[in-house]
Amino acid sequence: MMMRIAIVTENFLPKLDGVTRTLAMLLEYLHARGHQALLLGPESGMEEYAGAEVVGTAGVPLPFYPELRFNFFRPLFVRRLREFNPDVVHLVDPVVLGAAGLVAARLLGKPLVSSYHTNLALYCQHFGFAPFSEPMWQYNRLIHNHCDLTYCPSPSTARMLEAQGFEHVRIWPRGVDTTLFYPAQRSETLRSSWLQEREQPQDQVVLLYVGRVSWEKNLRLLIQAYQELDHRRCHLVIVGDGPAASEMRQELTGLPVTFTGYLSGEPLAEAYASADIFAFPSRTETFGQVVLEAMASGLPIVGLDSEGVRDLVIDSRTGFLDARFADEEAQTASYRERLQRLIQDPALRREMGRAALSEAQCRSWEAAMDCIMQGYQEVAKDANRLVAA
Repeated sequence: MMMRIAIVTENFLPKLDGVTRTLAMLLEYLHARGHQALLLGPESGMEEYAGAEVVGTAGVPLPFYPELRFNFFRPLFVRRLREFNPDVVHLVDPVVLGAAGLVAARLLGKPLVSSYHTNLALYCQHFGFAPFSEPMWQYNRLIHNHCDLTYCPSPSTARMLEAQGFEHVRIWPRGVDTTLFYPAQRSETLRSSWLQEREQPQDQVVLLYVGRVSWEKNLRLLIQAYQELDHRRCHLVIVGDGPAASEMRQELTGLPVTFTGYLSGEPLAEAYASADIFAFPSRTETFGQVVLEAMASGLPIVGLDSEGVRDLVIDSRTGFLDARFADEEAQTASYRERLQRLIQDPALRREMGRAALSEAQCRSWEAAMDCIMQGYQEVAKDANRLVAA
């Protein structure tokens, strides 16, 4: 059955993150299978993506996360929703635009699906707005519980949401493009450009971080652990950018580090495959798309035992999941020890990298998108039965 899906999102291209990559894959999936889509979101400079009409709006930056915005719901959105006449309205990480989309969909009598991607309540704590953390949970819960289904990307995130009182929670898993991210993308030329000032570049172990360069990603743990490693043996590469980039550069002055800025496509795939260890200290993920891309590139992971990441990494098999310590010094020592173990043991790196690759190859985007499509069809059928009754 061909469907018409309206997507209301707070976040879209050209911003690069796990949410926008997932949305792009969803639109491509819908287009390839003959479904029609309409996307209402922030101004992106696009009028169309993968056959879907894209209608943008203005917004103002969130005070604690300026790359996200309070987006304003335009009267045009209501008109386009009515004209498009969707079978289902999908709210992506609803905050302001999503809340207005919820009201519009209910007024039009359309079934609603939501998807939870970003732990804004935890971000409030990281950015010094701790008193707003519980109100943010309450607000998120209110919006999502007005939807027929709420999707999240991992089992551990689902358990967290259910503990917070979220209802009708389903898993919408993620996939990885193994035709783009794979070990053969390794480039000795790229490695040489990173290590050009080292006396024995062939003996260096490259640690890689990919993601937003911001403190909610727990990057101080990576900085502190790396500062205490033997820098004759290792080199850190930071792929990405963000508000903490300048301060991070200062704190790592004099150490062997390369900052590449944002990368995507083939250059990003080459960066993954040309490294040796993926260091990912974040504890605010709901999934961790970059972790899956690193695994598909054959890298062992050193992460924390946190939501999202714990569903991807098998401790001591595809990498290390470090326990979470309340004491900062203990956390740094433990994380450094796991990095050091992989730096010193190339056989263990290879063994874990092969296991990581094997796990990643089991996760396809097609299977992930089939899950959300089943949800669309389910709520649309339920709505039709209610109308018929």
